[in-house]
Amino acid sequence: MRSIDESHDPRRVSWVASAQGHAEFPIQNLPFGVFSPAGGSPRGGVAIGDQILELRAALEAGIFSGEAARAAEAAAGPSLNPLMACGKNARLALRRGVSALLSADGPDRAKIEPLAARLLHNAADCTLHLPATIGSFTDFFAGIHHARNGGMRRDPNNPLNPNYKYVPVAYHSRASSVRPSGVPIRRPSGQRKAINEDAPSFGRAQKLDYELELAVWIGPGNELGEPIPIAEAGDHVFGLGLVNDWSARDVQGWESQPLGPFLAKNFGTTVSPWVITSEALAPFRVAQPPRPAGDPQPLPYLWDDADQQTGAFDIALEALLLTEGLRSKGLPPHRMSASNTTDLYWTLAQLVAHHTCGGCNLAPGDLFGTGTISGPTPEGYGSLMELSADGQRQIVLASGETRTFLQNGDEVIFRAHCRKAGCTPIGFGECRARVV
Repeated sequence: MRSIDESHDPRRVSWVASAQGHAEFPIQNLPFGVFSPAGGSPRGGVAIGDQILELRAALEAGIFSGEAARAAEAAAGPSLNPLMACGKNARLALRRGVSALLSADGPDRAKIEPLAARLLHNAADCTLHLPATIGSFTDFFAGIHHARNGGMRRDPNNPLNPNYKYVPVAYHSRASSVRPSGVPIRRPSGQRKAINEDAPSFGRAQKLDYELELAVWIGPGNELGEPIPIAEAGDHVFGLGLVNDWSARDVQGWESQPLGPFLAKNFGTTVSPWVITSEALAPFRVAQPPRPAGDPQPLPYLWDDADQQTGAFDIALEALLLTEGLRSKGLPPHRMSASNTTDLYWTLAQLVAHHTCGGCNLAPGDLFGTGTISGPTPEGYGSLMELSADGQRQIVLASGETRTFLQNGDEVIFRAHCRKAGCTPIGFGECRARVV
């Protein structure tokens, strides 16, 4: 599960100048995505500094060979689904090939560097797309602090449902309304009913919220009826990104009983366009935090010692808000919260194993949301519902504006970074969208 090699070496530098010290995409990262150059069609690429390496151009230049060439062919088209289907070994071969290609001390630098104009595109001049065709989108509820904070409104004495610590809870969301970062989100309409109202009304959602989540992109799938064992589940994760699971809280509160979210969640989901592969994240794996004393041991199909030792990730998360008032005063986005993926109660392998335990078939390009990742204190709350106590507490921004929920024109920005002593920091790029 843990593969550290020369592609992670912090001493490795790239001949692409902007990659040196890049906060998101140094040569140790090399995330995959789908982009279009100006006037061009969608194609597969790799982020390196402020540039994008076009995989099709690299193939045509004869740079890759063997398994790396086969993986590059799978990744060069308008979606990454074929690469996601290839599995870990092909992905690793391509990563090592791209790292060697872009390395300042690579054996073929003298041949490759003159081809830079063909191979590289300025990221600022390109359009980023969804990295894969999403067949299914499942949203989990694996952030225990968020689950507890939401449950406090229902029952302060027993905020978690009885099943929460036994089963990774989830619902099937809407794949067709997932959009890449930068695409605006339109405020949805639906039925709403406040506690003091006798009957529901229909109209625009007034309690529009964001949810800070990790995106989990599935690689190789499984056959219908064939569960994925927990010990193998981690190898079915292609890579990670960020998800904003936009939520209309007033619509959600009325419609969710008894079957759960529907219109409150299906109007739009924003994902970051770059997929940080499992291999890039290998140096930042950590042990899953131990369960508090008294919590039940997961059932055997959800427990694997190796997964508990290395199946979690140390990823620092931020949620920021940019408003019209902040823009007009030339102020930066206001940081709303900071949390970490170690706040998840379940590992990603546990999510995969549970999703398939009844025989459900996953497919390459399927998307999981982890559920909102909140920290244990207000500084880490990953949604406005928590930060504003469902609208009861005003949040004061640096501009002097206040918020309880989102207003039109507000832009939500998520960021994520991995940092560890002795390792080169890497980032995820932004997941952002403006409410219209």
